Amino acid sequence: MDTDIGGDVFTALASPIRRELTALLLDGPRPVNQLASHFDMSRPSVSEHLRVLRDAGLVSERRSGRQRIYRLEAEPLRELSEWLSPYERFWREKLSELRKLLDEEDEL
Repeated sequence: MDTDIGGDVFTALASPIRRELTALLLDGPRPVNQLASHFDMSRPSVSEHLRVLRDAGLVSERRSGRQRIYRLEAEPLRELSEWLSPYERFWREKLSELRKLLDEEDEL
């Protein structure tokens, strides 16, 4: 995975609002008005968050008449998951070793 892409994805997902937007889009494409109704902020503010997600490749946008429909794009998340996988294994092994050590101390 290109680190620039990963950086964009990490930056985009750093915001709880953008993470919630991606979660809302898990159920399928939605118009911006429907997405904005889930937040206590102006529609232009929600649109700005969606732009950050779009620039990171996490969502795509299409027009349907006067509406903008947003859809979650899974590829950057798959790439991020693949990049994180070795680190997840590393920490899982370290926690397993810690668990064994603590179990051994309990037996003493």
